[in-house]
Formats: sequence, structure tokens, C-alpha cells
Amino acid sequence: MRIFRTLEDVPAGLGKTVLSVGNFDGVHRAHQAVLREVSRSARKLQAVSMAVTFEPHPTRILRPEAAPKLLTPLPEKLRLLKATGIDATLVLPFSRDLSLTKPKDFARQILVDKLHAVEVHEGANFHFGHKAEGNVERLREFGQESGFGVHVYPEMKVRGQVVSSSNIRKLLQQGDVARARHLLGRAFSIVAPPGRGRGFGHKFTVPTVNLARYDEMVPENGVYITRTTLGGHNFDSVTNVGNRPTFGEDSFAIESHLLNFREIEITADTQVETQFLKRLRAEVKWPDVDALRAQIAKDVHRARRFFHLEHKLVKLSHP
Repeated sequence: MRIFRTLEDVPAGLGKTVLSVGNFDGVHRAHQAVLREVSRSARKLQAVSMAVTFEPHPTRILRPEAAPKLLTPLPEKLRLLKATGIDATLVLPFSRDLSLTKPKDFARQILVDKLHAVEVHEGANFHFGHKAEGNVERLREFGQESGFGVHVYPEMKVRGQVVSSSNIRKLLQQGDVARARHLLGRAFSIVAPPGRGRGFGHKFTVPTVNLARYDEMVPENGVYITRTTLGGHNFDSVTNVGNRPTFGEDSFAIESHLLNFREIEITADTQVETQFLKRLRAEVKWPDVDALRAQIAKDVHRARRFFHLEHKLVKLSHP
């Protein structure tokens, strides 16, 4: 997938495009469905399939006090967009100047003059341009004037819930990572380097890893069954998200205990991906460390049973 960081990066000879404009935070099931159609239509029309997104998230410029924690920071979003099979992504630097662009000017100057769009695919609640005055009806009008088609998609529901970034955030704020997984189409994950001071060095020699500070979306404090990828190795794991109250206040951490641990090589650049599969319990302040250890043993037992059943189901589905 080609990545263009500004409009000026888009080559003049790119050719016609079939595209979708959006924040694509989470690259969830609804995003994936639209982008699959973008790719399919682009192949049919011999055009370039493209996602057009923004950095930073527009709310962080326009209403920073209300800006959401991101489900997928830009590097992860680009990785997931690539996985949809589209040809290119344009990351438009979002600024107050861009926010002042009138909807018709956005359509004409960016979609038509610069990107040569022949089709634009959007969800029914799509808005664009100054004060979000543009909607899919106006986009259709601009398309009729400028010669591009517009495909509008109704909201998607999975198990009775609307698939949207905001709904996924709400589920994660409740710790409901299992239902969030249904809307995302994959397990919610955090990608960050390991925190220093706990088994960090040329060799990773302890079965516990803390993540470095992470400022985007994190599930509600609690204990979770997770899968951790570290240095290209996958581990079943149990992860605590929270303040570790048994050890005192102000000690927030995302700490994973690796169940099938083996010594591996890591570097300062090693990234840790933590996939959240199921919530086990809320975070509790235990009377002493021994009580905490006893509960951790119970958590580990439940996690091992979860993975044992998961592995059996995989074998049954792939005899």
C-alpha cells in the first residue's frame, strides 16, 4: 500500500481513484466492508483504490477537550488499512485551515482536481467540510456536477449493536472486550514498547512484561485474558490494567504475565502487541501480597482453561 502524507505527495500521474474519506479509527467491520467494495470497484474500473484519512483526529484540533482516545493510533491504523487490500492511503494533515474548507471546495479541489475520483464510498452518517455542513446528499449533488459516483452504505449492526468507533469505545470503557471484538472483527489490541526495568535487555528472561506509557484507548481497569506478541513470538497471557492498589496508589500499569513463556531476544525497538480476549474480573485491593498471589493463581487457571478450549475448537474446525 502506498502512503501519501500530504496532497503534494500524490503524484500527478496517479490516475483515477475510487476512494472513501473518514477517520477510520479502529478500522472496524463497517470500515472493512466499505473498503472491500472500494477495492472491488477500483479493480473493475481500473482505478486506484484509496482511503483518505486525517492526522491528527479532527476533534483534537476543533474540540480538544472532547477529543476521544484513539482505538488505533496512526501506525496501527495504517497497518490495518493495508490489510484491507486497498492500493493507497492519503493522510491529510488536519488543521484549522483545512477545517474552514467549504464542502463544495473540498469535493472539487481535493476529490476531483487532486485525486481524480470517479467514485466515492461513504457511510450514511458521513459529514465533511466547514462545520461538517457537507453530508451524503450534498456529496451526491457535487458528484453529479463533477462527474463522480457516490455509493452510500447504511449503518452496520452486529448482534444488535451499531458498528461504530464510538460504540466500541463505550464497550471498552465498560471492560467488555468480547463484545468490542464482535464490532471490530478482531480482538482489540494495544501496541507499545515494553517498559524499562522489568526483564528488559538483550534477553527477555522473565515471564512478565509491562508496557511503556500508553496514552490512547485502554480497556476499563481489571484483569483480562490476553494474547501477547513480543519479538515475533506469541504467548498466551493474563493482563492487569490498572493502579495495582495492593502496592499503593499512582502506579498505573498494563502488565502481562506470559503463560507459555520461553526466553527470547528483544531490543529497545521491540514492540509488544497485547490482544484483549476476555475480562476475568475487576481490579481489587487485596489485604496482602499472599492474597493477591492466590487470586493470580486462580486467574491463570481460568486463562489456561480458556486457551485449552480455544485450541480444541480450532482443531475441531480444522480437522
